[in-house]
Amino acid sequence: MDNLLIIRILLVVLLVTAAYFLRPFGLSGLPAAVVGLALGLVIVVFEIRVKEISLKRLIGAAVGSVLGILGAYLMSLVLGSAMQGHPSLSFLQVALLLWMTYVGLVVGASKGDMLNLAALGGIFGGEKATKQSFKILDTSVIIDGRIADVAETGFLDGTLVIPQFVLRELQLVADSPDALKRNRGRRGLDILQRLQKMSHLNVQILEDDFPHVRDVDMKLIELAKEYDCKIVTNDFNLNKMAQVHGVEVLNINELANALKPVVLPGESMRVFILKEGKEHNQGVAYLDDGTMVVVDNARRMISKTIDITVTSVLQTTAGKMIFGKFDERVHAVYDKTGQPERTPPRENSASAATLARPAPGDR
Repeated sequence: MDNLLIIRILLVVLLVTAAYFLRPFGLSGLPAAVVGLALGLVIVVFEIRVKEISLKRLIGAAVGSVLGILGAYLMSLVLGSAMQGHPSLSFLQVALLLWMTYVGLVVGASKGDMLNLAALGGIFGGEKATKQSFKILDTSVIIDGRIADVAETGFLDGTLVIPQFVLRELQLVADSPDALKRNRGRRGLDILQRLQKMSHLNVQILEDDFPHVRDVDMKLIELAKEYDCKIVTNDFNLNKMAQVHGVEVLNINELANALKPVVLPGESMRVFILKEGKEHNQGVAYLDDGTMVVVDNARRMISKTIDITVTSVLQTTAGKMIFGKFDERVHAVYDKTGQPERTPPRENSASAATLARPAPGDR
């Protein structure tokens, strides 16, 4: 049996025994024991709930309660002087004490996350690290689905947080009369279920909301500022807005761009020419990760797989673009089975260094 469970049972037994023999509220025997049992259960439930609260909120609640009690005491002195001998004085003083304590407790707990525990010399450094490990998912990154693949690799640590207002937006998309939006929303819900089934991942639904803020992106930013954590997204506008507000962002698109194959000018690669380019005699190919490859002298090679030489690589905000050149005197051409259709007159030693597979249309 768990040691904590034994301690809880012992506490309840001691309270029942004490109530049975000490007879509180003038009760005796079984009624007194029931009171002790009820008090013990209340204490155990309170202890379980308090354990789930962050240290910052506990400190804020304690400070708020003390300030509330102090304020109630001062106001009771004023009431005592103004209503001396009034039959309702005692009730008003007790009600005032409960009211001020409750308000101080709730307000202190809600503002506790604004405390800077690092100023206390690092005594509570672990709490800050726990907060920083929160990662808030927005609607776009859930619908996108790649977050589940990244999570399965183990590169994501800490806790993934899905706000309730993001779930509502996802549900609205899933219930949309538009078939495309409806399928995207249902895909997002499937991704959430997939994340929740990962045993190594902690996924939490957060009830916090900001009724005065209508825009979902701004709600995410406010939530990230309140919990001092990061937002996971692939939304370009949310990324920029979060940076303006000083909120850290993990952008799945930036991660995907960073993981694309690195090619250098002069290297050879094999590509499938899908269509003609904008300029004269250009062909366009795509790698498996979606990277566009623009090839000079390849317009006649549409629907063929060819070897090319990389001439330059351009990094844009939309992603990476590769520019290459096809020389029929140097590079080989392949048929749909992957067999050489035409080999160059002289051997190209670099053609064996293939950095990309044929496009899906060639399979």
